[in-house]
Amino acid sequence: MKILRPLSFILTLTASSLAAEDFLDQVDETLTINAFDGNVRARLSGFLDLELYGLDLPPPGLIDANHHFLANPRLSVFLDAQIGSHVYFFAQSRVDRDFDPHDQEIRVRLDEYALRINPSASDYFELQIGKFATVVGNYVQRHLSWDNPFINAPLPYENLTLASDTEAPANARDFVSGFIPDEDENLPVIWGPSYASGASVAGKIGEFNYALEVKNSALASRPKSWDATQIGFDHPTVSGRFGFRPNEAWNFGFSASDGPYLRPEAERTLPPGQSLGDFRQLLLGQDISYAIHHLQLWAEFYEVRFQVPRVGNVDTVAYYLEGKYKFTPQLFAAVRWNQQLFNTIADDAGGSIRWGHDLWRIDTSLGYRFTAHTQLKLQYSFQSANSDSRNLTHTLATQVTLRF
Repeated sequence: MKILRPLSFILTLTASSLAAEDFLDQVDETLTINAFDGNVRARLSGFLDLELYGLDLPPPGLIDANHHFLANPRLSVFLDAQIGSHVYFFAQSRVDRDFDPHDQEIRVRLDEYALRINPSASDYFELQIGKFATVVGNYVQRHLSWDNPFINAPLPYENLTLASDTEAPANARDFVSGFIPDEDENLPVIWGPSYASGASVAGKIGEFNYALEVKNSALASRPKSWDATQIGFDHPTVSGRFGFRPNEAWNFGFSASDGPYLRPEAERTLPPGQSLGDFRQLLLGQDISYAIHHLQLWAEFYEVRFQVPRVGNVDTVAYYLEGKYKFTPQLFAAVRWNQQLFNTIADDAGGSIRWGHDLWRIDTSLGYRFTAHTQLKLQYSFQSANSDSRNLTHTLATQVTLRF
């Protein structure tokens, strides 16, 4: 496959970075500022990622490409600032082709910015305001390229369903016609880390932790809906997670979310007398993680309902099981099983029809950290769906990350 041709370049780049290790350590020191006797601290950091994909067409998930080969460069820059022990600010800006792998032109985007206030400097309560990742689930905590053992996200975070936020269907048959979701019209269960705008409260009390957020967009909403300047707070989404961590090895979580998912342009297509707020995305989620020695395990299970105009309630279940094992401090391997199931809905002739294709996907990954600043990952994914258009798909990908 074409993806193997640039592999020698990636290895050369990684080897070159070994010689630059001392330089990157100096960069870390240069990008860190301490002032006023340490009461004000700020640091710039980031990742430079190069991803290469070998794809079957149409591409799976949120990848948008017209060719079997895709190169996806990305620069992510983070700002972390601490003022005393009560105020913390962070921001993330990215330079890439789009939020998800795409073959369009390079552009600059501000993905996150938030102010966090901890009134008592304790773990019981903190308030956060801005544009930031959702509190739901456990994948978001490791979604950045350095922490994610895979190159892509689990299936619930990137598999497009037929639920559309831009247009209401005319009837049930119109809703399921084609069975081919479009990234410009359709939604997954959760769109990546869901950097929507709003506020949250969170805290820890002994072995329990909680987080509650009010955002401007539903968990399934697309990246262009996350900015408050694009979508206001007329129809907010409320999400939360309650966690229990009995010891260092185990972590359990229960999540829920409720909010409208339609964008303003869909309002003209709604039935008379109904509004955007009448059609919601409802989500229940359970997550669990376990770590012992060199082994780490994660799992998430989501039950989701979209209330679709002229159709009614459409339900789906999506989950994944993921494991990572470190053979050495540098070498690790990971495997992930993903599956999504769809229910049936009443059609217009008195019968029933399934509103999506059940599918499963297995992801395998091999990674190596050459230094504290450089990492290489190789991934192979195989997906099977009950679909004539993409019954079996194969994806081969590689990612090199330079951290500074």
